[in-house]
Amino acid sequence: MIYNKKIVIVLPAFNAEKTLEKTFREIPFEIVDDIILVDDYSTDKTLEVAKKIGINNIIQHQKNKGYGGNQKTCYNKALELNAEIILMLHPDYQYTPKLIHSMCYLIANDVYPVVLGSRILGRGALKGGMPIYKYLANRFLTLFQNILMRQKLSEYHTGYRAFSSKVLIDIDFNKNSNDFVFDNQLLAQICFKGYEIAEITCPTKYFKDASSINLKRSCIYGLGVLKTSIQYFLVKNFNISSKIFLK
Repeated sequence: MIYNKKIVIVLPAFNAEKTLEKTFREIPFEIVDDIILVDDYSTDKTLEVAKKIGINNIIQHQKNKGYGGNQKTCYNKALELNAEIILMLHPDYQYTPKLIHSMCYLIANDVYPVVLGSRILGRGALKGGMPIYKYLANRFLTLFQNILMRQKLSEYHTGYRAFSSKVLIDIDFNKNSNDFVFDNQLLAQICFKGYEIAEITCPTKYFKDASSINLKRSCIYGLGVLKTSIQYFLVKNFNISSKIFLK
């Protein structure tokens, strides 16, 4: 805990047997109270590794529900455990667990209710091996969203996020997509509700065992981001109805 606020780390896992233990060993358990791993019907030994290293809260999907579906299970379980600060950490070791202290303290001190680990602040993305086409797409989509949503984030596409539980209770994330665009819809909902978002520089690693979506899925994600931004703009400015943006 930090200031008696319960901290829960959620690990949305899919075929993470080679990197899960390394990620787990770097989690700062002096402040973290619980770990939740949700296995999205992996075909490797992710579950066996999770049990071996001593993760108590393990949920296995009986079919693959997608990245967004995995996060829904993660957050719902964390709220069920009465978490007050919830941090999502990918178990593929793409993001360093060594930033957990910094991200959680910002929330525990009531400075910000949401904190993102940004790969774009500084030079972490390209230095860490982000493919150039993903970097350029990230910059374009972020600019597009910042204009339509009147924000100033360095990126909307990082998978390293920490939330006050009050934020996740206030937005209806269960109405979002089960696919990768869930990430973007969630941040758009948070902005829509008027919550401030902090960003800290985060190094990232692209390597063989790190999860990454292919070009086709990246394009589908990009189109979903554009759609989310346009929906946000229309609801904010013209009162168009939307199931994910509720006033």
